Amino acid sequence: MFFPFHDDNPTRRTPVVTYALVGLNVAAFLWASQLPPPKQQSLVLNRGFIPARIAQLSDPKPLAIKEPVLVRHRFFGVVQQQRQVAVLQPNPPAIFLSLLTCMFLHANWAHILGNMWFLWLFGNNVEDRLGGALYLLFYLGGGILASGFHWMHDPTSTAPVIGASGAVAAILGGYAITWPWSRVHCLLFLFIFITIIDVPALLVLGTWFLFQVLEARKALGLGIDGGVAFWAHIGGFLVGLILMPLLSALVGAEPTRPHAPKPPQDDLFFPDDSQRQ
Repeated sequence: MFFPFHDDNPTRRTPVVTYALVGLNVAAFLWASQLPPPKQQSLVLNRGFIPARIAQLSDPKPLAIKEPVLVRHRFFGVVQQQRQVAVLQPNPPAIFLSLLTCMFLHANWAHILGNMWFLWLFGNNVEDRLGGALYLLFYLGGGILASGFHWMHDPTSTAPVIGASGAVAAILGGYAITWPWSRVHCLLFLFIFITIIDVPALLVLGTWFLFQVLEARKALGLGIDGGVAFWAHIGGFLVGLILMPLLSALVGAEPTRPHAPKPPQDDLFFPDDSQRQ
């Protein structure tokens, strides 16, 4: 297992939008964490993205939200039952808005620190390539499309989805396609040993993407939802792979050639150009 902490990809300007996104996410998390538990639950239900609410746009009926609880049965011992926790009315503006607000809510410290670390590490180069305004659209649009992938996977789910993972995944896909051979410094964990290695960005981000695919397939095979929106991660990454070259061409950025850098060669002396090959 390796953990990326620095890349050798320089930037020309300060990534103001990336810093602002990190600041907004952290501020929203700190604010939400101070709310009492009932209000936190209400915030997640109303501002998180719930796939089943998309059906309310065409079939405006109230949606009952239930959660599993363990109760002690008189004859069967402890059993799992569904308890209704809320009823959401068909409100199209709130449904569309939840596609944006869900990206600024996080469940816990590990959730937000993981997302913001990858955004901080890889977002600055993407912003530098696209410019602040287009980068912000890329980030938000990638997050919305990532939620769309999650919806296609399970359109009847009533579990709210929160977190910037889908948008950050689009940034990772954009970085991977644009700077595949940029060197990334990583901490490598080998049981009780820790060392530092430099590896291509494509290996780091490709490994991350492969893990998402494997976990999504495992969840499908077991017929369970482990609480992580792996399909949003996959969709966001693919969106980044596709959109980044198009947006780079739109702003006139110099394309990156998709091949590994050539190894260094010994200095040779050529008396004239006819001997160069």
